[in-house]
Amino acid sequence: MTRQALTKLTEDERIFREAVANFAETEIAPLVMEMDENQKLDQSVIDKCFQMGLMGIEVPEQFGGSGSSFMNAILAIEELASVDPSLSVFVDVQNTLVNNAIVRWGDDAIQEKYLPKLASEWVGAYALSESSSGSDAFALKTRAEDGGDHWVLNGSKLWITNGAEADVFVLFATVDPDKGYKGITAFMIERDFEGFSVGKKEDKLGIRASSTVELLLDDCKVPKDNVLGEVGKGYKVAIETLNEGRIGIGAQMLGLARGAFDAAMEYMQERKQFGKPIADFQGMQFQYAQLATEIEATRLLVYNAARLKDAGEPFLKEAAMAKLRSSQVAERVASKCVEFHGGVGFTKEFPAEKFYRDAKIGSIYEGTSNMQKQTIAKILRG
Repeated sequence: MTRQALTKLTEDERIFREAVANFAETEIAPLVMEMDENQKLDQSVIDKCFQMGLMGIEVPEQFGGSGSSFMNAILAIEELASVDPSLSVFVDVQNTLVNNAIVRWGDDAIQEKYLPKLASEWVGAYALSESSSGSDAFALKTRAEDGGDHWVLNGSKLWITNGAEADVFVLFATVDPDKGYKGITAFMIERDFEGFSVGKKEDKLGIRASSTVELLLDDCKVPKDNVLGEVGKGYKVAIETLNEGRIGIGAQMLGLARGAFDAAMEYMQERKQFGKPIADFQGMQFQYAQLATEIEATRLLVYNAARLKDAGEPFLKEAAMAKLRSSQVAERVASKCVEFHGGVGFTKEFPAEKFYRDAKIGSIYEGTSNMQKQTIAKILRG
C-alpha cells in the first residue's frame, strides 16, 4: 500500500528507492531472523551495502561516494527498515551522523583521509553518550589532555551503535570540564589507536543485529590533526549532526511501521474466519485504515524535514516533530500488527514480534521523545 502514494519523488529518487527496496527484499529478508538470533549483521550484508553505494550516499564523488542528496539517504534508511530496522540504523549512523559530520566539519586532510574509506570499506560510529550523559549530552567525563604532538584521551563511552564493526569513531571529549559545553571537542579515533578498545556488547530487546557497545580509552593517543572542526567547538558538531540524525531515525521508524503494516495486511487477507478474510471485517477495517493514515502522515513529516535540510532551510522543529511522531506511530502500528496476527503474532514464525521489539528504541535513542517535545516547545515560544 505505501509505495504507491509517495510524496513527489523525482524520477531519479524513485529509481534509487526501488533499487534499495529490491536489494532489501531479495538479499536481506532471507537473513533477517538469523541475524537477529545471532545478534550480528552478516558480513556479506555489510559488504553488499558498500557495493550498493549505501555507505557513502552523500559523500562527494571526488572521495568515491555517490554525491547524492540527504533525501536519498532517508529513502534508503526507510526501505531497509521496512525489512530489517537493524540494518537500517547501521546505514543510518554511517550516513547521517559519521559521514555528514566529516563532510561538514572536516578539513581537507581529514576528508581526504577518511571519506574514501568510509565510502568503500570502513564502518563508522558516533560516540557521544556516556553513563552520566544521555539527554544531558554535554555532561561528558571523557577527558582530552594536550600531550604535545598529540592528544591523550581517557574515559569511556556507552551505547555506541556500530561499535563492534566500526573502523573509525567520531568521538567527543572535553578539553576543559570547567568550560562546560565550550570545552567539548570532536576527535577522529581509529580502532587501532594505542589506548583505545571496544568493550562490552549490549544484549538488547530489539534491533539485536545492530551492535551497541562500550568504548574504553586508557591514555589513548590521538594525532593533533585528528580534531574534527575546532577545539572547544565539538558541541556544534554534535548538535548540528544530531539534528540531521533525528530525521534518519524518523525514516527508520517510518520504514518499520510500513514493514509491519504490509506484513499484517498480507496476513489478514489470507487468514479466514467465519468464511471470509479477517481484513473484510469492519472492526478490522477501521483499525488498519487508521494506522495507514498515521503512516502516511508520518511520511509527510519525515520527507518534509529531509527536503528542508536539502534546501538549506531551517529544519530543527520539523526534524524533532518527525522523530517524535514516527517513534509514536511505529510503536502503535507494530503493537497492533501483533494483534492482527492473533496468536501467531506472538511467535517468531511471523515478522510481527520482531518489528514490535525493534520499535521501542525509536522513542529513546538520538533524543528521547520528551527531549523532542522540549525542542519543539522552545521553538514555538520563539
